[in-house]
Amino acid sequence: MKGKGLLKVVGILMIIGGALSIIMSIIAILGVGALTYLADGDLSSAQLNPTIIYTSCVIMILGSVAELIAGIIGVKNCTKPEKANSCLVFGIIVAIFNLLGIIIGVVGGSDFNFMSLVTGLVLPVLFIVGAVMNKKSN
Repeated sequence: MKGKGLLKVVGILMIIGGALSIIMSIIAILGVGALTYLADGDLSSAQLNPTIIYTSCVIMILGSVAELIAGIIGVKNCTKPEKANSCLVFGIIVAIFNLLGIIIGVVGGSDFNFMSLVTGLVLPVLFIVGAVMNKKSN
C-alpha cells in the first residue's frame, strides 16, 4: 500500500502532538481559571473577552483530543485500506479544528499569521494524503 508509511509516521507525530496539546490545553484552562480568580470573575477588567477565551479553550481541548484519536486510528489502520475513510474523516476534523483555532485567534485580536496556518495544516494534510493513497490501493 502506497500510503501505509506516510499514514503511520504522520499518525505517530499526531499522537505525540495530540498528547502534548492536551497537556498544554489543561495548562491553558488552569491559566484562564487563575486569571478569572485574580480578576474577581470579571475578565473584561483585564480587557479580555471571556467568551472568546472560553471558546478557544474548548476548541483547543477538542482539537487536541481529535488529533490524538486521529493519530491512533492512523497507526492502527495504516495497513487496512478498507479503514481509509475513517482516517480521511479524522484528518479533515483535525484540519477543521486547526482552522477554527486560527479564526478564533484573529477574532480575539491576534494578527493573522500565515506560517501558523501552514504549520497547523501540515500534519493533517499529510494524514489526509496518506489516507487517500491507502484508499486508492484498495
